[in-house]
Amino acid sequence: MNFAELEDLYKKYNHRKYVSPDPLECLYAYQNTADREIAAFVAAALAYGKVEQIVKSVQAVLAVMGQSPSQYLEQARHADFYNDLDGFVHRFATGRHVAALLAGLKGMIGQYGSLQQAFGNGASLGHSTYVPEAISFVSRMSRHWPEDPGHLVARPEKGSACKRLFLFLRWMIRCDEVDPGGWDQMSPAKLVVPVDVHMYRACCGLGLTSRRQANLKTALEITAGFAQIVPHDPVRYDFVLTRPGIRGPW
Repeated sequence: MNFAELEDLYKKYNHRKYVSPDPLECLYAYQNTADREIAAFVAAALAYGKVEQIVKSVQAVLAVMGQSPSQYLEQARHADFYNDLDGFVHRFATGRHVAALLAGLKGMIGQYGSLQQAFGNGASLGHSTYVPEAISFVSRMSRHWPEDPGHLVARPEKGSACKRLFLFLRWMIRCDEVDPGGWDQMSPAKLVVPVDVHMYRACCGLGLTSRRQANLKTALEITAGFAQIVPHDPVRYDFVLTRPGIRGPW
């Protein structure tokens, strides 16, 4: 598949009518970036398992936070997070894990004003991707966790593909008909492809990687391959290449 074919695929299928089922659909209701970035982090953190259950779980957590997740985090105490999410379960995640995650988000927003400002606080013009910034972001967030949120928040320095963390960044930094954006201070050129099993298989087929494990090194290799095609937007084709694996053939 060459650039023209990838671009044709993007133009034909990169539309909201093809999004569902996907946790991304849960973000479109939030017009305020302050609300959307919180909803996006929660949605990405829970984006593992069967997609239909993912969407239900994301909707359940967002329902707890009401119409404005930013106001909820500002006004609620840590104890409220635990009480409001008591009984919540999403595969390996419990309400305690999500409560700890929300406490981390609350702490970062309280310290920096927004998640965008918190992430940008670790930014450097010398980095070609957002991996160093992601490492710093998670490290600083961990100081606000009352307990470990488990696997809900990946640690890039451990070498995993960090698919959900990079998916969150894609949603917030890119802006087109599918990705709602909102983080206008960040460049899509430094995004890393969120590599899951669907993207890994697609990229192996495209000859973008021959690595045997879908880890961070593989994600960076795939990203570098796409950057040669579209240097300003290396994750441009992520949505259209992964949807067939989720929805079935186009």
